[in-house]
Amino acid sequence: MTDRMNIALVPSQLCTELVWEKQLPILSSFGTPRVFAQRDHDTIGAMAQSVLNAMPPHFALVAHGMGAFVAFEMLRRAPERISRLVLMSALAPADTPKQTVRREGYLRLVEQGKFDGIIEERIPMLVHPARTSDVGITATLRRMAKDTGPEIFQRQQRAIMSRADSRPSLSAISCPTLLVFGREDGITTIDHQHEMRDGIAGARLEILENCGHMMPIEKPDEVNALLSAFLA
Repeated sequence: MTDRMNIALVPSQLCTELVWEKQLPILSSFGTPRVFAQRDHDTIGAMAQSVLNAMPPHFALVAHGMGAFVAFEMLRRAPERISRLVLMSALAPADTPKQTVRREGYLRLVEQGKFDGIIEERIPMLVHPARTSDVGITATLRRMAKDTGPEIFQRQQRAIMSRADSRPSLSAISCPTLLVFGREDGITTIDHQHEMRDGIAGARLEILENCGHMMPIEKPDEVNALLSAFLA
């Protein structure tokens, strides 16, 4: 490869730059990666625009979890700027009423001073059942949650709750697209992946077995291999 690319990485809620720790060395061999942990905004639109404002005219986009909502909005605003797209642990619909109720419950817990309990409740949803007792992985999740803090988490939750349904705009995505899904993901489903794969022309779906939602830290070698092959 002769041209080095710019790469934007958008992590999920309660995640910091640490979630990409094992990917950044690999991505640096292809170009210049920049991580955009969403800390300052409470709408997906503002999050998306902040990344667009900070990046060069053309770049590859790698998004995980909540970052996929940001990616979809970026593609609606400036599709010509995104040369390649990777969506990990993603889904396209807006929140269901049940999901909104759960998020409102999280907001109440924060208001009651119980933020620390949120990550403990979420760990079984975030990682493969065999890793809920993995000291290294759970320590990373807790550290990222602590570094995020309750106020930022509230902003992220409000943004997610008010996001648009991205399914109608899937067919407009024309850049090469890779979808990566952990078979035991507790947040998104295989049906969500098929919906995106079928809606985005030419999209490729890769499934990681024995993996949950947090694939960058659960299966870093497999994720790195997929990213390397796709970006090359």
